[in-house]
Amino acid sequence: MPFNVRNIAMNIAVIAFFGLSFVCWINGLSPFTACKRALLGATIAFAAATLAVKILNAIIIDAIIDDKINKTLQEEQTSDDAN
Repeated sequence: MPFNVRNIAMNIAVIAFFGLSFVCWINGLSPFTACKRALLGATIAFAAATLAVKILNAIIIDAIIDDKINKTLQEEQTSDDAN
């Protein structure tokens, strides 16, 4: 079952935005600077999460396909052995 890429990436981006804005606030930056940096960080986190989830989906789909192929081959072998 593939994961929902946009939903996961958006959740990670929101967490990154608030995390980065909190870190900037702790360091005493102005709110405008903190917001710009948090927005840039959230954009990068969104792109990275999108790429990571797409890679994970490709691995999962490949594993599912390999499993189906192996099951089909085993069924063919057992039916040939029975005859």
